[in-house]
Amino acid sequence: MNSRLITPLRGHLNVRFLRMLSITLEQMALLEQAVGRGAFANLAVRTAELERETDLLEYELEDLCLTAMAQPLSDTELHFYVMVFRSLADLERVGDYGRQVGRDLEALGPLAQTAALQDVLPIARLLSNMLERLAYAFAERDLDGVREVIRLDFEQVDALYEQLQRASLTRILENPEDVGAALTATRMARSLERLGDHVVNVAERLEANMLQAGD
Repeated sequence: MNSRLITPLRGHLNVRFLRMLSITLEQMALLEQAVGRGAFANLAVRTAELERETDLLEYELEDLCLTAMAQPLSDTELHFYVMVFRSLADLERVGDYGRQVGRDLEALGPLAQTAALQDVLPIARLLSNMLERLAYAFAERDLDGVREVIRLDFEQVDALYEQLQRASLTRILENPEDVGAALTATRMARSLERLGDHVVNVAERLEANMLQAGD
């Protein structure tokens, strides 16, 4: 959509929505840094602080959407605000899952260098890539970019999750002493897989909005 058609309210909403997306990117970065440095202190607190910011942004963006939808709007404008409004619950859940993974990783800090927990990192990195692409697609109205997010989840996130499930089961059978780390890695991977599902929900709505607007 031509930038000159973006009202101040929509411009502010765009900025805050992009901030909501970037929070989960920060959560993923914290997870990677913690494992890379072997430093897990306060990871649960830091990811929880970011999740609380997500909650506040959800309320703020809900108010912005409702304010916009109370005004006369074209069908295209209305579709955009409905798309954002419906996506807020998904992004709130994304923040919840980021917090849960941070909590689990800190709890198992001494074991975080085991192969079982290292297996979780590729999923976190892939989700970071998807979130970056989604943020760019939202900001630039990039239809190809948003479709790439959907493709990555379908082709890679689910495959990585299934691969980790199989690897964890093998480790439990071969090394029963690693059962705690393996089960926690599985729980973390499940949280990340669900996080990806919510990201895709947002991507699919954005794709539909772009098609409706003729982008």
